[in-house]
Amino acid sequence: MSTVNFTEMKQGSKEDYLLLDKYEQEYINSTADRILNFMSGLNSTLEGYKISRLEHSLQTATRALNDKANEEMIVAALLHDIGDELAPLNHAEYAATILKPYVSEKTHWIIEKHGEFQMYYYAHHLGKDRNLRDKYKNHKYYNDTVQFCENWDQTSFDPNFKSLTLKEFEPLITRVFSRKPYTSL
Repeated sequence: MSTVNFTEMKQGSKEDYLLLDKYEQEYINSTADRILNFMSGLNSTLEGYKISRLEHSLQTATRALNDKANEEMIVAALLHDIGDELAPLNHAEYAATILKPYVSEKTHWIIEKHGEFQMYYYAHHLGKDRNLRDKYKNHKYYNDTVQFCENWDQTSFDPNFKSLTLKEFEPLITRVFSRKPYTSL
């Protein structure tokens, strides 16, 4: 593999940056593969839950698919908790950041905010404000996020639910992450 000639970015030539851009594009093009690989490793059980992180994700995406959600929302449902492993205190924002270049503003917002909206189901048991989501009451995607949480996310902890496999979602992930990004550098 060729490498650049510089040791400081400011010393880089056009040829150096063209080379790096080539490698970057190849790396970007394999994002779906890296996501699938990461997701397949989420087989351990969430402490205290009856199912694994992967199964929760599969159930959420299967419910979205069964409700005839669009392709990007199904993928977003599958990846909505991908941040749990590395960013447990801001997992929703982490997942939204991964999805942002490939999904609509609406899908991004739903995933970014779902963590706060989920608090509706449990925060009051921990002495916290279950209605934290109400600060977004007038937002155009408020009801969509409530529905995401109510219909797909909070219901997806059932060890008896028959979800699709990660392999069955692979074509959707590949298509969504092969799109021309909504945003770019």
